[in-house]
Amino acid sequence: MPPAYVKPYVKRGKTDAADAEAICEAVTRPTMRFVAVKSVDQQAVLMLHKTRDLLVRQRTALINALRAHLSEYGIVTSKGPGGVTALMKLLHEEQGKLPAHARSALHTSGAQLRSLASDIDRLEAQILAWHRADDTSRRLATIPAIGPITASAIAAAVPDASLFRSGRQFAAWLGLTPRAHSSGGKERLGGISKQGDGYLRKLLVVGAAAVMRMARKDASRQPWVAQLLERKPVKIATVGLANKTARIAWAVMTRKEVYAATAA
Repeated sequence: MPPAYVKPYVKRGKTDAADAEAICEAVTRPTMRFVAVKSVDQQAVLMLHKTRDLLVRQRTALINALRAHLSEYGIVTSKGPGGVTALMKLLHEEQGKLPAHARSALHTSGAQLRSLASDIDRLEAQILAWHRADDTSRRLATIPAIGPITASAIAAAVPDASLFRSGRQFAAWLGLTPRAHSSGGKERLGGISKQGDGYLRKLLVVGAAAVMRMARKDASRQPWVAQLLERKPVKIATVGLANKTARIAWAVMTRKEVYAATAA
């Protein structure tokens, strides 16, 4: 059971006896939700994902630091992956104009950046190999906005999708549904709750953003997305598409079928 759902049954204080009593009380509730037990293999794949995510964040921090340091000496390039390649090239070309201590610091950061890129590629290759060997992950990858990284993460994090009664409940578990604050018969909905697995939520939103970019270039490829963009701002539409993608993913996992696009 999720610890947050057991905590309300703890009467007072924090003791082993009080916790045990709360667990016994919570487990008897008919509406209590339970956590599916992951296999050792699934836990290992999630470790690959979390390690990759950590290294990607470290790589971003290093790139930002390199850009900031080099800009102090007037060395500036464009943003994006191409800009990083150009940045490293300029560093080698202009190193003669830099002080010795600055060259030492910058080359240290550059070497670490290359090492991180190699480690990230190695981890992604292992994740891709697991994805190709897992039936659920391959089925999830047939959904637009879901690639091998997102598909393998969902397949490893959700061993039994049938624990969720509906696609909406699965989306709510990921924190992609509006946060309710209603009282006195008045329904008030705020932004998304951002509860649950933040890593999966981030992957789904990033994938939805990629689909949004394609839809803005060619509306005929994604009519539903194009219609949504006419009514809502881009960021809200992106989260809405991520919500819809999560519900489709739940249907694909529970029915054990590949994604079939509809006319909508």
